[in-house]
Amino acid sequence: MKIAVLLEDHYQVLEVWYPYLRLREEGIKTVLVGTGKKYYKSKDGYLAEEELAIDNVTANDFDGVVIPGGYAPDILRRYKKVTDFVKELHKKNKLVAAICHGGWVLASSGVLKGKTVTGFYAIKDDIINAGAKFVDKEVFIDVNIITSRNPYDLPAFCKEIIAFLKKERKK
Repeated sequence: MKIAVLLEDHYQVLEVWYPYLRLREEGIKTVLVGTGKKYYKSKDGYLAEEELAIDNVTANDFDGVVIPGGYAPDILRRYKKVTDFVKELHKKNKLVAAICHGGWVLASSGVLKGKTVTGFYAIKDDIINAGAKFVDKEVFIDVNIITSRNPYDLPAFCKEIIAFLKKERKK
């Protein structure tokens, strides 16, 4: 199993590193995929180094994606390669997981129509305008889309991601 964790400036530290490391504890390869700048600063200035640039990956290379929050998603969704990557993973019924403001990337990828998701309350209107039903729950699963609201939801978020991937591994 191989999961991309998307990376851009102004990322939320916990929402990148908690899933990145937690999935590794489960023996799942995680890869920091950025937009090609190599180094990215979190909202707090914590530096992360991309392991692969989005220009060098395809949906066939991965079993899923984790889209962290912070303000990074507002930058990530401006890259067609990012939104195409997420859309293609979704089409293939692979894991598409987003937390907090990560729902912005889902909206811009066009994968929300008819879905039910959660996210940070400030992007509720964006989620609804993208065609989804918004719910206020710590984690919500709609087929292959797993969403959560904020860093406090990370334990539930990662638990469901791991359960999804274990189920996929058995197929």
